[in-house]
Amino acid sequence: MNLNYHLILASKSPRRQELLKSLGFDFEIRTKEVDESFASDMEVTSVAQYLAEKKSAAFELAAGELLITSDTTVVAGSTILNKPADKAEATAMLETLSNGVHKVITGVCLRTPDKTIAFSETTEVHFRELTAEEIEHYIAHYKPMDKAGAYGIQEWIGMVGIEKITGDYYNVMGLPTFQLYRHLTKNFS
Repeated sequence: MNLNYHLILASKSPRRQELLKSLGFDFEIRTKEVDESFASDMEVTSVAQYLAEKKSAAFELAAGELLITSDTTVVAGSTILNKPADKAEATAMLETLSNGVHKVITGVCLRTPDKTIAFSETTEVHFRELTAEEIEHYIAHYKPMDKAGAYGIQEWIGMVGIEKITGDYYNVMGLPTFQLYRHLTKNFS
């Protein structure tokens, strides 16, 4: 796919890189460490888009460049589940998600030197009840520490534990491909 811009993805995530590549776009990777704090009274459903916009603001762009930044949050009730710090926290997160419904919200910011479009996508994820052995197996054999909510839908736990989703599957992987493609081709080609 051709856009009228040099596309830049500001993400170290191999999943986001793979998804953008699968959409058919050529792009370069540029990353920068950005403080991901937010006000404690911010509505949890607004955090992902806020962080995507905050990450975008950290970059200077040249003429002809289009930057994509994003952030994904996992929201259980009114609590955001970030990336777990250790095995105990990963176990606690998966126990929280077990036998319940949570939201995965990805915020995206598309920015050129003269135009900004920001949006978010929400997907509901329904987990069946996970056994302690299943949680332990997942943590031992996969990499839950680098994922919000301690799981990847595309991995074993997604195959055996997720009963259904309502919304964009790829959003749960970290990039709402349908909306992203639509915005890129409608607004930047």
